[in-house]
Amino acid sequence: MTVTIRPAEKRDVLAVAELIEEIERFYGSTEVQPLDERQSQVEEALFGSPPMASALLVEDESGDLVGLAAYSFLWPAAGSSHSLFLKELYVRDTLRRQGVGAQLMDELRTLAAARPGCSRVEWMTDRDNPGARAFYKSLGFAEFDGKIIYRVDTSTT
Repeated sequence: MTVTIRPAEKRDVLAVAELIEEIERFYGSTEVQPLDERQSQVEEALFGSPPMASALLVEDESGDLVGLAAYSFLWPAAGSSHSLFLKELYVRDTLRRQGVGAQLMDELRTLAAARPGCSRVEWMTDRDNPGARAFYKSLGFAEFDGKIIYRVDTSTT
């Protein structure tokens, strides 16, 4: 199957918001915020002033959104450089194992290499996600052991 990978545009806000529900359910969420709230958050995150993130979208031959890579640039990385941080990589199950995820990773590496001062691409996956870990290993990426991730919910003070 032929797919197109391109940057998200404002016209994609609804489709991205719908895909986010699919992603949330893939990760086991049973409660997903209402569509209008998701739309508003997608628009603010990708097209606010300034935008908080960027996204590459995957369209299938019929123009349907079937995947995304959401990322941001973070500073500092090595020395005074910055990195492209991949927050979410998702390909709809009907297109998995067809090279779409690998194409997204290649495109992210190209974006990072083209940006002056960007020294690396970084991302995380859950230890209990063997599919993702196998995918990254199949692309030749080694797991980095040494970081401990902390998280605090800002809605509970």
